[in-house]
Parts: sequence; C-alpha cells; structure tokens
Amino acid sequence: MFQINQSNLHLLLPGKVSWLVEYLHDDYGFTLQECLDCIYHSKLYKKLSTESTKYWHLGPVDLYEELKGEINHHY
Repeated sequence: MFQINQSNLHLLLPGKVSWLVEYLHDDYGFTLQECLDCIYHSKLYKKLSTESTKYWHLGPVDLYEELKGEINHHY
C-alpha cells in the first residue's frame, strides 16, 4: 500500500493545483500566472504541502472553498 509522507507528498500537489487554477480562472478571470501566484502564496498551499495537516486528503471543491475564503478576506 502506498503511504503519503512529506517526502512524496509533492507527487499529489500538481493535480490539486491544476483544479484550483481552473476554478480561479473561471470564477475570477485570473491569468495562469495570477492563479499560480495566488495559490502558491496562500495559507492553503502551505497547509496542502504539509503532510501532517492531511489537507492533501481533501477534494478540489473543499480546497477551493477554503482558498476562496482566503481570497475574499484578503481583497
């Protein structure tokens, strides 16, 4: 059985980030670069990229809802 740990977590992140990029582009009209900047500089990404938070286990909708809350609070 494959176990997720901090050293292999990076394998899951591109799939999660690609969903978030698509949602940000559709909802906010951000460019690809703006989407990536928003995601990679978010508190959500810090949690997502830390295995012990188990955020990697969440689906794209749950992750996006948290990211939207962060965006709406920031602006």
